[in-house]
Amino acid sequence: MTTPADVRASVPVFDDVRYLNTGASGPSPRPIVEAAQRAIETHEWDAADDPGPYPHAFGLYEDTRADVADFLGAEDHEIALTQSTTDGITRIASAIEWEPGDVVVRTDLEHPAGILPWQRLERRGCEVRVVPTTAGRIDRDAYRDAVSDAKLVCLSALTWNYGTHLPVSELVEEAHDAGARVLVDAVQVPGQCQLDVTEWGADAVAMASHKWMLGLWGAGFLYVDGDVAEDLHPGQIGYRSVEDASAPAYELKRGAPRFEIGTTSPAPYAALSASIDLLTDVGLDTIESHIGDLATRFVEGVPEDRLISPRDPESGLVTVRVDDPESTVERLREEYDVVIRSLPDPDGAVRASLHVYNTTADVDRLLRGLEATGW
Repeated sequence: MTTPADVRASVPVFDDVRYLNTGASGPSPRPIVEAAQRAIETHEWDAADDPGPYPHAFGLYEDTRADVADFLGAEDHEIALTQSTTDGITRIASAIEWEPGDVVVRTDLEHPAGILPWQRLERRGCEVRVVPTTAGRIDRDAYRDAVSDAKLVCLSALTWNYGTHLPVSELVEEAHDAGARVLVDAVQVPGQCQLDVTEWGADAVAMASHKWMLGLWGAGFLYVDGDVAEDLHPGQIGYRSVEDASAPAYELKRGAPRFEIGTTSPAPYAALSASIDLLTDVGLDTIESHIGDLATRFVEGVPEDRLISPRDPESGLVTVRVDDPESTVERLREEYDVVIRSLPDPDGAVRASLHVYNTTADVDRLLRGLEATGW
């Protein structure tokens, strides 16, 4: 499987609809689903006797952790296998010793995964500062003021509602200069473009496989800088978090694996490794170029007063303004077999997600449907 057309042909959903909602969740190609199915059968049947279900699963986790680390430019011990991006963010939040008066900084365009944990901390006397943004661009002066005495900053690398990239490396540097840790929500990045997660300099980065990675629900992955992990004590621990679960006093594992807790299905992680193989075979440069061509074609057909995302697309996430988002989404699905989504913010917005398996025909059909609705 080496071309975008090959990937599309392996996703059965395109027999019925033109799916343009990968930013929420992407349908997996057959080889990835089949990898998960094989993993279940092997774990439940073949491995039950030898080597046993636990040793078999632990070996698969190690292999997947190595695959993820290589894909992200990290070390194996800097990767923890989680269940989702939200799960990864929450695990970092619960590993920090919080005291009344501590400050958390976030932007005003975070996904709920980057909002709810901090709202909970407010009940413990912590302060949450929200940095304003305009059209997906962060107010740098306001940011510098907000992080001046912060304990943690949480921000998105690629905004889910505007499709814009934040200057993560620069924001991390400014936060570190002020003495704050930085946690990045990067779920919209891997699978769209090349990513060396260490180049940001962030303390932790949370991601998941079920969007642009083309994997399944249930396989998140968390990067934690090797020098940072040793200072973090997870709020939840289990037998996978420690060196020896039967020891009189537990010793946390070195690095990010201390954030893994207990029994999870190996199937989503087998699928994650398969998705990395698929993306590598097609080539991330090819994927990024394909996405860029489709996004450019789409925005060129959008009237100036309807475009919310940048006129020069920065990603496969493109948001436009319509008069009635919910009815527009419903009509596109019913009359044009096009699947996109409405957004809670900004007002009056719907978002298309353009990925490797989409085509110019998908884009043209979406534009025809939007024109027919009168926007």
